[in-house]
Amino acid sequence: MDRSIPEKSLLRWSETLAAIAMTGMGFTESLYEKERFEEILKVAADIKVSAYEGSLELDDAEGLVQEWMGKVGKGVGGYVTPKVAVGAAVANDKGELLLIQRADSGVWLYPTGWCDVGYSAAEVIAKEVEEETGIEVEPVRVIAVLDGFRLGMSRIPLYTILFYCRAIGGELNAHPLEVANLGWFTPENLPTPLVSYERWGEHVFAAVNGEERPVFYDAVRGPVWREGDAR
Repeated sequence: MDRSIPEKSLLRWSETLAAIAMTGMGFTESLYEKERFEEILKVAADIKVSAYEGSLELDDAEGLVQEWMGKVGKGVGGYVTPKVAVGAAVANDKGELLLIQRADSGVWLYPTGWCDVGYSAAEVIAKEVEEETGIEVEPVRVIAVLDGFRLGMSRIPLYTILFYCRAIGGELNAHPLEVANLGWFTPENLPTPLVSYERWGEHVFAAVNGEERPVFYDAVRGPVWREGDAR
């Protein structure tokens, strides 16, 4: 039996333990409890280093602990939650989907961006798509809420709110720093490598083709930490 543990499972366990410890430090005044939480951070760092399969050494774990310790806040401000991003499934009048090749990793995906303070989620997605691709869009509706760890597309805790959008203007113009390539695609001519298409592709193209489905989200695992963790 193959008992190897997937990298994304190790990362999820590590980041979850670190979040519990950092949040605990933010709410306790007990020195004893803070020391226990720091021990949890050390365990979490060892797990995360192990997940990188040789690209990090055990000595790097101490650096991770110090990085996490530097992020500890107080009270509600110190409660650790996943970061939030938005994604855009943009369709044109030909029924094609807008995809970009990320300059940092070389992988293809729909346009994405961090949620900025002061903007609504829909405003962020309109801004990000135009900045990254030159295409002006109208956000139509939310079609999915996706866990970055489950998708295998994030090494930090991350939720993505995925919008279906209509292209309403502009011309393809790749951002010089963020986008290596871009274009309009059908299911028959998709680029590679395309991140986690098996998770979102059918749902996205259903929206592109005019089908209205309930919002897609990652199913509840049971138990959360074991059964189906690698999916």
